[in-house]
Amino acid sequence: MALLNFKKRDTVENVPVNPTVEAFLQGYSIEVMPRTAEKVEDFRTLLPEGTRVYIAHIEGTPIEDMVKTAKRLADEGYPVMPHFPARIIKDAATLENWIAMYQGEAGVDQALLLAGGVATPHGDFDSSMQMMETGLFDKAGFKRLHVAGHPEGNKDIDPDGSTKNVVEALLWKQKFSERTDAEMALATQFAFEAKPIIEWANAVKAAGVDIPIHIGIAGPAKLQTLIKFAIACGVGPSLKVLQKRAMDVTKLLLPYEPTDVVTELAEYKAANPDFNITNVHFFPLGGIKTNANWAIKSGGDSTRPAHPA
Repeated sequence: MALLNFKKRDTVENVPVNPTVEAFLQGYSIEVMPRTAEKVEDFRTLLPEGTRVYIAHIEGTPIEDMVKTAKRLADEGYPVMPHFPARIIKDAATLENWIAMYQGEAGVDQALLLAGGVATPHGDFDSSMQMMETGLFDKAGFKRLHVAGHPEGNKDIDPDGSTKNVVEALLWKQKFSERTDAEMALATQFAFEAKPIIEWANAVKAAGVDIPIHIGIAGPAKLQTLIKFAIACGVGPSLKVLQKRAMDVTKLLLPYEPTDVVTELAEYKAANPDFNITNVHFFPLGGIKTNANWAIKSGGDSTRPAHPA
């Protein structure tokens, strides 16, 4: 489907674009929820053709609403990647039913598998690995499976603050990627500071995990909104970037934009082409339209995905 009404950069703002950032943003993805997607009349006015759209599955959201959103996005021409949160899926039969619903209604053939933010599992599954071990995604012919990454650690997995269990899980997923045909990537939580992200990504590679990383970036939003989401999502050390900004009266009322962190990551990628961060994944915490317009303004309006991972 040709997306003829996509709003290119020159229709938004005629400003110079950093070519390094422009290259880094090609092939970016973005996350929506059923209720946020409803606020967008037509995604084809905002997102380049071929943009991967994740659909976050929050506890309590009916699977029917998720599938309806997936179908709407697929009908508008976008590859859809729904979340499968292990701890809210009762059993293998439920998982198989979800897969069948997504495929039957929206032609979905890719998924983000994660444990989910629920403390107590609703049923048999506690982790993404348990879902992967069922073989149901392979049986259904899913071509791509993404799993979660945590640049600032995950205290649900490693309560002691170490990375021992996280690394073990990543190595298991690395072996899974080697013994199956699934194309895989790590889709990460968002963070606000480039240096710790770079150090984490390099440490992942040094540990023997070469799965491509799609780095989570929080889109433009009010500072108070970002701080609220960052605390709720367990964002760690880089939260101080927002807190420092909040202390500056001249910046307190200005919306946050991810220009600095994206630019630093883009420059590192340009200087280190083998760097394992291949794509940007946006969390549009200040709204999908706001995020999409920032991406267009910053050069992410090409319909050519530079990074197929």
